[in-house]
Amino acid sequence: MAAGRRTVTLGGKGSSLTSSSVFDVASGLGRITIDSSALSRRSSTSTSSAAKFSFTIPDYFTAKEARASVILLLNKLLLSSSSSASACAHLVEILESNALGLDYTLDNVASDELAMVDYSVAAIAGVSAILDHRSSTLVPIVDAVAALSCEALRADVSPFSLMDSGDGSTAKDAVAVAADFKVFFNGSKLVNSEKKLSHSSMAEIPSLHGDFRDVSRSLHSKTRVQLNSGFGAGSAKVLSMSLGNLASSLSYLGINSILRTELLLSGSIPDVELCSRLSEMVAAKCLRPALEELYASSQAARLQEDYLLFVHKIYELLDVVRDIVSWEATAAFISLGGSEIFGDRSQGDNGSLSESSIGDNPKADKKSEKKKKKVVMGKGTIALMQFIKDRLLGGASKYDLEKCAQDFQSLLDPEGPCFDDLLAKLKEIVETNESRRLPKLPKGTRDFAKEQMAVREKAFSIITEVFKRHGATALDTPVFEMRETLMGKYGEDSKLIYDLADQGGELCSLRYDLTVPFARYVAMNGLTSFKRYQIAKVYRRDNPSKGRYREFYQCDFDFAGQFEKMLPDFEVIKILTELLDELAIGDYEVKLNHRKLLDGMLAICGVPQEKFRTICSSIDKLDKQTFEQVKKEMVEEKGLTEETANKIGTFVENRGSPMELLSKLKQEGSEFLSNSEAEIALNELEILFKSLLKSKCINKVVFDLSLARGLDYYTGVIFETVFKGGAQVGSIAAGGRYDNLIGMFGTKQVSAVGVSLGIERVFAIMEQLQNDQEIRATETQVLVSILGDDISLGAELASELWDAKLKAEVMVNKRVIKHIDRARGSKIPYMAIVGDQELSKGVVKLKDVTATTEDEVPRIELVAELQRRLNISL
Repeated sequence: MAAGRRTVTLGGKGSSLTSSSVFDVASGLGRITIDSSALSRRSSTSTSSAAKFSFTIPDYFTAKEARASVILLLNKLLLSSSSSASACAHLVEILESNALGLDYTLDNVASDELAMVDYSVAAIAGVSAILDHRSSTLVPIVDAVAALSCEALRADVSPFSLMDSGDGSTAKDAVAVAADFKVFFNGSKLVNSEKKLSHSSMAEIPSLHGDFRDVSRSLHSKTRVQLNSGFGAGSAKVLSMSLGNLASSLSYLGINSILRTELLLSGSIPDVELCSRLSEMVAAKCLRPALEELYASSQAARLQEDYLLFVHKIYELLDVVRDIVSWEATAAFISLGGSEIFGDRSQGDNGSLSESSIGDNPKADKKSEKKKKKVVMGKGTIALMQFIKDRLLGGASKYDLEKCAQDFQSLLDPEGPCFDDLLAKLKEIVETNESRRLPKLPKGTRDFAKEQMAVREKAFSIITEVFKRHGATALDTPVFEMRETLMGKYGEDSKLIYDLADQGGELCSLRYDLTVPFARYVAMNGLTSFKRYQIAKVYRRDNPSKGRYREFYQCDFDFAGQFEKMLPDFEVIKILTELLDELAIGDYEVKLNHRKLLDGMLAICGVPQEKFRTICSSIDKLDKQTFEQVKKEMVEEKGLTEETANKIGTFVENRGSPMELLSKLKQEGSEFLSNSEAEIALNELEILFKSLLKSKCINKVVFDLSLARGLDYYTGVIFETVFKGGAQVGSIAAGGRYDNLIGMFGTKQVSAVGVSLGIERVFAIMEQLQNDQEIRATETQVLVSILGDDISLGAELASELWDAKLKAEVMVNKRVIKHIDRARGSKIPYMAIVGDQELSKGVVKLKDVTATTEDEVPRIELVAELQRRLNISL
């Protein structure tokens, strides 16, 4: 055996196969041994119970595929009880032989388990292991080569400006690819230059390369299971799904790599002769027809369920894609400055002179040097180019094109001597480059740019004004509470509470909402009457999705204490309609119900009282699921009878105008009147609906018996607001009465009712509505424009404006157009312009940016004139 080969031991306690170990042994870089304890445990099978097992290696398998299939056959036999020591030893001998044949027979395989032994299952897993290893190592290679091409082609890299939205709606692998490419391009003067090139083969890199990462990861996950499990029916089909995705992803990668190579050969290499020779070499390979034929034949084999041929065709497809990427790398390398190492050239197609011709003419040399622009590549690309030159040239000053192409094939070959060094270099570039990877936001969180903050500040101002209009005072509470304070208050949603590992020795959790902290505050301070509002962030250990975050603001308004019956309930709903009307988000509806009415309904339907809360939680899903889905949950998971579930269904379908539906539910003979809890609820709702009618906001309310609100602490009226416009954001506000919550924290009960506005979803609507409108990020009223370099003059003039409570900014620049651009870009309505001419005359030129008019105003009258104009404009 060759020295230094990796040894892979099978059959021992805790031993397992990996894709890389299969690849090493299949490639001759490693050898297989069987743990001695595994052999000693296997006594020879008696003649009466032993049988022979024959298998045939397909003649189209390469030596690596054949060896990988034998490795997996050996491991699967070791994992089962169907093998003897001699059968396993025979397979090791086969692997150690210099040349594999096609037909083999194993002796002493247990006859009662012979039907389970399946060579094809082992072969598919073995080849998949090689594909897994090679595709995972190809991921950084295709990224690096595409980055070189983008530099050489002076690509438009705006499609790489991707950010993780944090709400689960972003393709995270595409974002990760874009971040890696930014490391390569850091400091580049080539990409996004004036002559930038837009082309689909570059614009699609984040999505296609991101998909390749995802597919490779999926294949790795499924292969890892198959490598260390016994023979199993259906394993070929399980792997075929991931392998089919791999074939598609490789096909797309290959096509885009060919397109970039064609672009490089059509104008990025200045040396005509060199470019022509390289083009002929690439054309002779017929890469695109080979790619398309292999992809088509792989899919045909899959449809015919010929899985051995299927994996073999993908094996060949991956080889072709690696070749394609190697040729792209060669073309990009030469284009980015590698052409100088291929010998003397007389003249390129752009008319530039070569080194030899310039050397004979000193004047031409100086002229050329003066004209020659310095090419500035990205820092990551420079590091990669230097690595390639070091490995390919090895200190030589000249190079042969044919040898260069061959060396690139070797450099990108997983079995090549420099491949591991290349992977290490790429990892170093991406992870430790000066620019570093862009920091990531945690899932379910967001940053807000200046335009978004302008929208938010406006909304918060409106909300605060409405709350104060109704006599509320502000309250703030800690962002985390004692864990015991929060637990048991949210029903099944308690699992979404964030727990903290507190070093102070207390069990703490991040607040889930603002209502429970409010109740805790009222109880701790012995308050019997309190009307408060709070605008703050809350946290939920949820699965982020579109419009659903793990950190978000809530805006709460709550009454605590004894008030006239249903007065606080009416006022919080009135406040909610005022908020949404003044925020001008569009059409919405307030769905309303009563928890006692729900309890009465469940009692009438025959639901046991101990199941009221959990059944309410199921009913609460009717806004997202059909009744059949909810019914299945209630019957199969929560133990209701079908009859009971069906009766619930007849009740929860009732929704409509509050007064009309209330009248129906209170009419003589109604089942609700037979339940004391339901009757109380109907009487309270009658008072509430009459108040809403008088206040002219009942048209926004819908009485809906399917509204359940799963939180445990509700005891009376419950409501939820749904946006009815174009944006799909779900519930935007909710609330209700919770008379027992405060009593959980103190010795006396204090009744309470409140509303919580899901402000993040409201912001999403407002931002969508303002997408086509201009948003001012600042409230600056005046730009003090000093035409020169006298900062002190700007400080003096701006201070006069600030002292008069005017909102002003200062800019010092000699070019007036720079000032105008700043004012227009920031949408500042006025400019106070002062240059030498204005100074000598003792005036300030006051420019109305929107009207594009100018007036000279005496310096001492500037403040008064601006106040007059701004008051008129307001």
